[in-house]
Amino acid sequence: MKAADFFTPEVQAEVVKAIKQAEAKTSGEIRLFVEDHCKDDVLDRAAFMFEKLEMHQTELRNGVLFYLAYLDHKFAIIGDIGINAKVDNNFWNHIKDLMKEKFSQRHFKEGLSEGIILAGDALQKYFPGQHDDKNELSDHVELG
Repeated sequence: MKAADFFTPEVQAEVVKAIKQAEAKTSGEIRLFVEDHCKDDVLDRAAFMFEKLEMHQTELRNGVLFYLAYLDHKFAIIGDIGINAKVDNNFWNHIKDLMKEKFSQRHFKEGLSEGIILAGDALQKYFPGQHDDKNELSDHVELG
């Protein structure tokens, strides 16, 4: 089953719901990019996609990308310089461990949603929402 087969419109809607919930409390931006394969180092590929999706263009440099190579069972979380300067070094690993546990049980949607919500909590702590916030990046799931 390819990523596009698993990430049905219903599954995508659930993940987008988590993104919107996470972003409702923060000025930060969260995106999910999913593709079938990652031939490169997963962090290198995630960093490449972070830039390609122009996530480094947010005003406060507080974007977070969840990258998933579905068939290769690889994933990474990339935070921009603004959020990385605020969270401790193990922060993303904590979220990845939670997601890995869910993924090992084949609960991909739940793992992604819970990881996204945790990232939103961190963003809220350091980049709380403002009355004039605008959504700087799309919330839809990007399938590569």
